[in-house]
Amino acid sequence: MNATRAPSRRSATLEDIAREAGVSVSTVSRALNDSPSVKRRTKQQIWQIARAHDYEFRASMPAGPSGADATIAVVVPAPQARESRVSDPFFLELLAGIAEAARERNADLLISHLSPRAGEDLDYAMSTSRATGVIFIGQSSLHHAFNALAARDNRFVVWGAEFPDAQYCAIGSDNVAGGRRATAHLARLGRKRILFLGDTEAPEAEQRFRGYKQALEKAGIRFDDELIVPAHFEVHSGEAATRSAIARGLKFDAVFAASDLIAIGAIRALTRSGLSVPGDVSVVGYDNIPAARLVTPQLTTIDQDANLAGRMLVSKLIDRGDGPAVSERLETSLLIRESCGG
Repeated sequence: MNATRAPSRRSATLEDIAREAGVSVSTVSRALNDSPSVKRRTKQQIWQIARAHDYEFRASMPAGPSGADATIAVVVPAPQARESRVSDPFFLELLAGIAEAARERNADLLISHLSPRAGEDLDYAMSTSRATGVIFIGQSSLHHAFNALAARDNRFVVWGAEFPDAQYCAIGSDNVAGGRRATAHLARLGRKRILFLGDTEAPEAEQRFRGYKQALEKAGIRFDDELIVPAHFEVHSGEAATRSAIARGLKFDAVFAASDLIAIGAIRALTRSGLSVPGDVSVVGYDNIPAARLVTPQLTTIDQDANLAGRMLVSKLIDRGDGPAVSERLETSLLIRESCGG
């Protein structure tokens, strides 16, 4: 006698889930794709029913675990010829601002492992993301690639420099004005040989360098390209660059560093070489990271409001229309502390 085969369990359909949830099939479809047009509680109810019926929808689930109204991914492009470092203090300050703004908007936040180096990497980051949108922190050398990406997919914003031909939304500080303000302050203190430390191939540093040159011209100080010393956004790079300048016999009485980390490295090199800061050399940084208040002497710096920046990035991403959001610049301010002597 043949055994009786148990009837197989019928797979649930969108219609089954819609009937149980008391909503339309189109609402179920949108909810399973995490559409912001469906209320959060309705989506959560539909997801719960779908799970109970083993309905395959995980590929359409939001990337975060909470059923938030939106999901934001953060991607950090690799700097030129180097690995990106998410441990950078200003990055962490900016990330905290983004996280607080995302929480207020009931959005989940993801930190991507991707570190784009080329246009195809940007395409991959966007096409494989289940997030509502992506925040790229830094442009590296990818400005033209971002322009090309914006023509295909505008679900992103960028923290970075301002370019007149940008076709995408970029939020950042007024780097030219910040560089001009820092250098002008050193000139007002009577400093004539002002060393610039930074990577002028990096978009934001290049614009700070442009402000440096403008301030020199306005103060009537001759530009000297020997005083331009390359340094990456790292303490050891700033220290090594300053130590090398001293070893070469380069004479300077001030330093404008393109970041606080570079400035802190410069102070280390100067003090270890027996020079007084600010007695012999005044130092000004850029970013106002927390460590700027903790080093000795306390670092004079250009402040960028990382909390406001985070709010602007999230708002531009979530509230965008069909086209890219409008780029904006944050004002900068000079915070005078001990390292410049006045």
